[in-house]
Amino acid sequence: MNTKKFGKIKKFEILELIRAAIQEDLGGYGDITSKYLIPQEHRSSAFILCKEKGETVLSGIDVAGFIFEEIDSAISCEKMFEDGQVIKYPDIICRISGSAQSLLAAERTCLNFLQHMSGIATFTARFAAIASKYNIKVTDTRKTKPMLRKLEKYAVVCGGGFNHRFGLFDGVMIKDNHIVAAGGIRNAIESVRNNIPHSAKIEVEVKNFAELDETIESGADIVMLDNMRPEDIKKAVKIIRDRAKSIVIEASGGINLSNFEEYCMTGVDLISAGCLTHSAPSSDFSMEFE
Repeated sequence: MNTKKFGKIKKFEILELIRAAIQEDLGGYGDITSKYLIPQEHRSSAFILCKEKGETVLSGIDVAGFIFEEIDSAISCEKMFEDGQVIKYPDIICRISGSAQSLLAAERTCLNFLQHMSGIATFTARFAAIASKYNIKVTDTRKTKPMLRKLEKYAVVCGGGFNHRFGLFDGVMIKDNHIVAAGGIRNAIESVRNNIPHSAKIEVEVKNFAELDETIESGADIVMLDNMRPEDIKKAVKIIRDRAKSIVIEASGGINLSNFEEYCMTGVDLISAGCLTHSAPSSDFSMEFE
C-alpha cells in the first residue's frame, strides 16, 4: 500500500465534470437498452473487479462512488479498497446494489474514470519506486487532458509522485518564449521579481550552459534543465552546487521509464515527466452482476 498522505478529491470539485460525463453517455434519453429490457423496479447487486494480472495502484474509487450517487442516490456502494492501495486480479474493489437500470447507466462512466486514473497511478508508481532509491521526487507536468487535470494530478499522487504547478496561475516558470519576449533571462527575472509577492519562487528553463550561467547570476530560485543529456546535467548540477547551493534543480524533457534511472543518477532534486499523464496505459476493470 502507498502510505504517502494526500488529500481526497471532494465531490463538489468535480461535480460539473461528472455531470458532463454522464450527459455524454446518456444523452438526455438514458440507457434505452436497459429501459426497454429491464423493469424499473428490478434491483440487482454487482461488484467492480480488477482484471489486471500484475499490481495496480487504485485511483478513482471515490469518483466512482460520486457517479453512482449522481445517477441514483438510492444506490448503495461499499468500498473494499481505498485510493493509493495496491490491488491485483481478482480483487473486488467495491460492491454495489440498487436499481438494475441505474447500475447499468453508471457502469461505463465509472469504469472509464477508474481505468484512466488507476492507469496513471500505476504508471507513476513505477517511476516513484526508482526515484525513492535516489531520494528525489518525480513530478507531473501540465501535459494533461483538457478538463481532467485535477483527476490526473490526483492520480499521480496516488501513485507516489508529486504535483508540479497546477496551472499558469500558481507558479512562475520562465520558459524559452518568455525569454525571447522579455529580451533575455536577466530582463525576464528582474521584471517578474519586481511584480510578484516576495515569497513566490522563480523557475527558469535553460537549455545550455550559457543560459545556465545567466540564470544563476540573475538569482533564479529553481533551474529546469530542459532536454539536456544526463552527462550534461551532471556538469550543470556541479556548477550550480558550487555557485548557488540554495537553487533547486529540476530535470525535464524526453524522460521516460527506460532512461529515468539514468537521470536520477545525475544529482538533481526532482524530475518532471509529462509521460506520467499523457502516456500511461489504462488499467483493466469490469463491473459484474451477481
